[in-house]
Amino acid sequence: MTSPIVGRHIRVRGLVQGVGFRPHVWRLATEAGLSGHVLNDGAGVAIEIWGGADALDAFLARLETEAPPLARVDAVQWQSLEGQNPGGEFRIEKSAGGDISTGVVPDAATCPDCLAEIFDPENRRFGYAFTNCTHCGPRLSIVRSIPYDRAKTSMAVFPMCEDCAREYEDPADRRFHAQPNACPVCGPRLWLEDWHWRRDCSDPIGEIARLLKEGAIVAIKGIGGFHLACDATSDATVAELRRRKRRAAKPLAVMAKNASQIRRFCSTSEEEENLLEARSAPIVLLRNGGEALAKGISPGQARTGFMLPYSPLHHLLMAALDRPIVLTSGNLSDEPQAIDNQDARERLKGIADFWLMHDRDIVNRLDDSVLRVDAPGPQILRRARGLAPEPLPLAEDFDDAPPVLAMGGELKSTFCLLKGGQAILSQHLGDLEELATHADYRDAIRLYRDIFRFDPGVIAVDMHPDYLSTQWGEALAAETDTKLVRIQHHHAHLASCLAEHRIEPGTDLTVGIVMDGLGLGKDGTLWGGEFLLGGYGGFERAGYFLPVSLPGGAQAMREPWRNAVAHLVAAFGDEWRERVAVTRFAALLEGKQIGVVEKMIARGLNAPLSSSAGRLFDAVAAMLGICADRQYYEGQAAMEMEALAADYLPSAGAYPVDFVDMDGKIVLSWAPLWEALLEDLGRGMETGVIAARFHAGLTEALGDTAMRVAQSAGTQRIVLSGGVMQNRALAEMLNVRLTCAGFDVLVQARVPANDGGLSLGQAAIAAIS
Repeated sequence: MTSPIVGRHIRVRGLVQGVGFRPHVWRLATEAGLSGHVLNDGAGVAIEIWGGADALDAFLARLETEAPPLARVDAVQWQSLEGQNPGGEFRIEKSAGGDISTGVVPDAATCPDCLAEIFDPENRRFGYAFTNCTHCGPRLSIVRSIPYDRAKTSMAVFPMCEDCAREYEDPADRRFHAQPNACPVCGPRLWLEDWHWRRDCSDPIGEIARLLKEGAIVAIKGIGGFHLACDATSDATVAELRRRKRRAAKPLAVMAKNASQIRRFCSTSEEEENLLEARSAPIVLLRNGGEALAKGISPGQARTGFMLPYSPLHHLLMAALDRPIVLTSGNLSDEPQAIDNQDARERLKGIADFWLMHDRDIVNRLDDSVLRVDAPGPQILRRARGLAPEPLPLAEDFDDAPPVLAMGGELKSTFCLLKGGQAILSQHLGDLEELATHADYRDAIRLYRDIFRFDPGVIAVDMHPDYLSTQWGEALAAETDTKLVRIQHHHAHLASCLAEHRIEPGTDLTVGIVMDGLGLGKDGTLWGGEFLLGGYGGFERAGYFLPVSLPGGAQAMREPWRNAVAHLVAAFGDEWRERVAVTRFAALLEGKQIGVVEKMIARGLNAPLSSSAGRLFDAVAAMLGICADRQYYEGQAAMEMEALAADYLPSAGAYPVDFVDMDGKIVLSWAPLWEALLEDLGRGMETGVIAARFHAGLTEALGDTAMRVAQSAGTQRIVLSGGVMQNRALAEMLNVRLTCAGFDVLVQARVPANDGGLSLGQAAIAAIS
């Protein structure tokens, strides 16, 4: 017996616009013989559909379990539909009028179907470096404004040929409404240049492959910016790249042809290979093992950042090579990545020997995302290409919060839009002290506000008045007469982790172990090793590291020996020189302005007190001879010390730490740690063992303090956040220690624990303030 025909109005919410969801619905409905229509509107995708009840139930089930590759279904809701069955075929309608916000999904790695096409000699896109479809290709990198259609992207200058237009208009084709759709007849083109100008070349990719094999350094225009590429197995070429790029020590990323090639140089887990092959195609930090890459790839590190090809151009290039290549940002050290052809010619002259160019403009700069798999799971270290601007769903209590624009911090800057229960975190933008990065930051805020039709009701900034993000937020708030909220730095780190895990306000009492470099505290001093008790609505400082001087201020961040001296003075007073005289650290101090530093500390002259965890790591590293004179990038000394400690952690033992009560707060004092460390140095103890004992001792001290605070407050939840928590050894040992003690430990996974996640926390706090 045939069931009666009924109608249903279905609402689908999530990432369902601009991802091929309407043709997906059309195919499901057509296969089931249902009638009606589907369209985009301001709330997502709306479907009116008629058929038998059983057929509609099956259709709904498929909507919830099946989706196009770039879509994310958050909710499917339906209600009965009154009226007559229109009959006929199921249709795709134009978007409804009103407040349509199609948004923009992240750029996505080449899908298997497009990959097959570019290597099929019978296909019209054979060898075409800009092949894409609804399931893959550029998105955020090419969009100028909304609505997201071809005319508002950098593809506007490439009118589609008849064949591409036919695909674009056919709902049965996977290129239906794929805005970057193109082919060799009508789309972007590649060419090769040297420092003189364009070179005649019928096969630019093949020629670049040949030049790379011969030792050339090449600038390659990719999806989100230019990269500098060279042979990753050549010591001399990698050293020359570092010299030209003025990048003394910071690790370089490597691209391999496939996972099999990566396994020659690194050990990989199934989870790590799944990340490498994900549609976001990030850089994944992998443990070194097997054949050696050039020694200049990741000096002092136990891991190397590998990625797989994520665009047709990269696939074609790697297919022509028999070895991995360095693929690092196209810039001088500390500058933003070049995205414009002429800018790349000018700024990369003297670095690159050749340029692989194309004529599709990069509108929005996107660095490569960086991930690492830790014991708790994948951790995002940099959230950029392939991940931004995918919204993060928040706890239900945020659904009705006022719209918030959170401005982030000064370093590793991002901003965040919070509206309708979702947080939209921007891509990593970099350090705002760089003029071009600051301009990118302002432009990106304008673009996101346009794309997501966002007018903030609240603007959130860091408490530090000198942060450029704070100053820009203050200016925006004054210009638009918008409420301004100032958020303490470490409170934002705590809230970022709570928001990521969708913890509801009102149930958010948490102990936060927040470890980072520096942030302005509520008392006007510099914080960085903090135990916070609270949630979104507020916090108390339950404990902290004993404040130690930063002699030279910012200079102490660049020269770790200064932090070592400051910590030794704090621990031993005037006797510190005698204590180190019989250790190898004494030789490292020869020629240093020790007397000047001592006077700065004694007088408090350009030597502010700070509870910084980052500077404690610098101090210990300097004592061990690691980057004592200078570190060339943030966290270098700590990262190299962590690498040395790794093999000794299971059996090294742990250094002691003192706990002092100061006005009811637990203060960690390092005098016994330094006593034991100096004794080991004097006995000639191996550096790796000392590094391991420091990590283990710090882990015990952090864990014990957090448990005391949590037990006293009656909470079982402990958050680990801040840039120092990206130290794999520390975070994993701490997680194990606290979890085994019965605590619910939250770590950051979907946003960085460093300042790249700060804006999410700011937004969450401001939303309920």
